[in-house]
Amino acid sequence: MSVALPRVWRTARRTHGFAESVIRTMTRVSDECGAINLSQGFPDFSPPDELLAGSVDAIRGGVNQYAITWGSANIREALAAKIYEWYHMDVCPRENLTVACGATEAMAAVLLAIVDPGDEVVVMEPFYENYGPDTEICGAKPVYAPLSPGTWDIDFERLEAAFSPKTRAVIVNTPNNPSGRVFGRSALERIAELCHRYDAYAITDEIYEHILYDGLEHVPMATLPGMAERTITLSGASKTFSVTGWRIGWIIANRDVSSAVRKVHDFLTVGAPAPLQEGVAAGLRLLPPDYYTDLSAEYEARRDLLYPALVEAGFKAARPEGAYYVLADFSGLSDQPDDQFALWLAREVGVTPVPGSSFFSSPDSGRHLVRFAFCKTEGMLRQAVERLSAVGSLL
Repeated sequence: MSVALPRVWRTARRTHGFAESVIRTMTRVSDECGAINLSQGFPDFSPPDELLAGSVDAIRGGVNQYAITWGSANIREALAAKIYEWYHMDVCPRENLTVACGATEAMAAVLLAIVDPGDEVVVMEPFYENYGPDTEICGAKPVYAPLSPGTWDIDFERLEAAFSPKTRAVIVNTPNNPSGRVFGRSALERIAELCHRYDAYAITDEIYEHILYDGLEHVPMATLPGMAERTITLSGASKTFSVTGWRIGWIIANRDVSSAVRKVHDFLTVGAPAPLQEGVAAGLRLLPPDYYTDLSAEYEARRDLLYPALVEAGFKAARPEGAYYVLADFSGLSDQPDDQFALWLAREVGVTPVPGSSFFSSPDSGRHLVRFAFCKTEGMLRQAVERLSAVGSLL
């Protein structure tokens, strides 16, 4: 008697090396364990009223159909004004700005617009987990340049070695996820020199541009001499306005690149949610400069609550300079691999991090690391700190 075996359906080779997002997986694990979720980087507090009112008014006012594919005029004009006010960048809202479905779609659209099969894209690691797969989807090769372990400074010898005549672009993420590192002007100038030497684009993920600590400033790569035309800047509303579910991001690029990006974006998603674009536009216009300085101060207080507690519990970590993550070394506490240790923390301690290996091209490089997100209310963080104080006694 023959037994019918289930059919194995053929799928595209480009997907075979992909794994499900570890970050999103850990959110499900956290929910199942009833743990405090310090894995996925979404706030547990409300966005500004100005954004909420702007979106509600737009919905009630009939803004419920497609916006212009590359973004409503309102949000593009508001963005251009805000970018000039903050960075003195003269960005044309008609030719240089494209609104996407979050910075995540923005990165995919940019790479698909500028990278051909066989090209190389330099990615500094540790890195946000989408960068490698986005590059591979384009048929290109990600070339990884490790940052200095522990400090997460740029290792310029390794970075320069990663560039070649095949390099089409380098991805620069500052403030950095997952390390919390902020790359200053001198570091960006050295990256810019490599871009000029190898005729490469700088794709800059600046989604955490307004979350900086200890008086540090954000320097957009596009403001450096000779880099305005060569830089493709990505940012968005998710982190600055605590609206990670709205999926409103944007891309700043020269006219030719913008034209190519807009065509890709159109066929990927048609457009970002129309009424939510109007909500973000309202926030950009109505929120005072103090909003942004207060944002950094509030996150700095959260950092100063969680970071010392992790060190006291036995973790080793560089003090974050920006963004809202701590990349922590737990090797002094346990010899478990990162995925098992993260699960143990969620189940036994009641605090969920992300396994560090998900931020590296070679998982072994992150087996001793976990990432904690502190974009939570101080009350929630205090509960997490109390639970983490018991780590040593539970091991």
